[in-house]
Amino acid sequence: MKIPRSLSVFSMLASCLVLAAGTAAAQVSLAPPSAQPPPASQPAAKPKAKPHAVTRKPATPKPAATPTVTVTPAPVPDNPNVDLVYGAYQLGQYKTAFDLATQRVQEKSDPKAMTMLGELYANGMGVKRDATKAVEWYQRAADGGDREGMFALAMLRLAGRGGPVNREEAVKLLASSAKLGEPKAAYNLALLYLDGQTLPQDVKRAAELLRIAADAGNPEAQYALATFYKEGNGVPKDLEKAVRLLQTASLADHVDAEVEYAIALYNGTGTPKNQPAAVALLRKAARQNSPIAQNRLAHVLLSGQGTPMDKIEGLKWHLVAKGVGKGDPILDEAFSDLSPEDRAKAEAAARKWLGSK
Repeated sequence: MKIPRSLSVFSMLASCLVLAAGTAAAQVSLAPPSAQPPPASQPAAKPKAKPHAVTRKPATPKPAATPTVTVTPAPVPDNPNVDLVYGAYQLGQYKTAFDLATQRVQEKSDPKAMTMLGELYANGMGVKRDATKAVEWYQRAADGGDREGMFALAMLRLAGRGGPVNREEAVKLLASSAKLGEPKAAYNLALLYLDGQTLPQDVKRAAELLRIAADAGNPEAQYALATFYKEGNGVPKDLEKAVRLLQTASLADHVDAEVEYAIALYNGTGTPKNQPAAVALLRKAARQNSPIAQNRLAHVLLSGQGTPMDKIEGLKWHLVAKGVGKGDPILDEAFSDLSPEDRAKAEAAARKWLGSK
């Protein structure tokens, strides 16, 4: 079996790599997909894609128009001076967080407490969901200079929640938030430069913004920037930099990055070859319900290269991936070649996996 290397050029449409037929005894290689950044930052997911991947159809950068707004509070340090508002929020004590934030606003006009109130109203935590009130609190926080408030308000403006869609205002808010160091704002602003509708398309500027967000630890930006380096879009082509970014994003459990980093490790592309480590990553991503990882893992298990051959396990993953639309004629043929007893085992294993989720 041979999986040829195929790398498409950047486009705003998702690209697709095709798995070629071959023999089980042939050398196996995995074709790195030409993925795009996941969709707009969620603070809650879709250049797959919280404007927050071996054959596969990678994610394509999409405008940050309809994400669910979720402001992620900073980690709460374990000390006597802990911020009680965010501490209550992280413990899921939303009514307490609301009361404490309200008190902070009344006593100190604290912009961060205003952002918290906007967060609670936007997501119906401890209070009734109310997008209009969320906008009001985010606006006050933004006016007070809070970058999280600016970002959250921008996302609501893009989504048309709590008021009409206002892309011009959203762009200004994202730019201000990014300038203050908010990585989610830099990431989503990059998506708007890629989209070419709200802003003139500018891949180079998008890459600069993705680098800011990636350097700040945003895994989606790391994954997106990796695709830029892999394909030479907005930055010089550099497979080693691409792989390092994929590795970093995969450490943050970014599933698409895990798959693409596994491909690089398996083929030795931009990094020393390490097939056992690649297979381990494919297993992890498969268990995280990536149909692409499930499909590629099936091929590897049938070939026995980088891991002991296991046709039953491999075809189990094929059946799981096929169930969500990731069919594969080659694996279908391998399944039909099994004995009736082994086919039953693979089917039972797939049902067991699906039933355990």
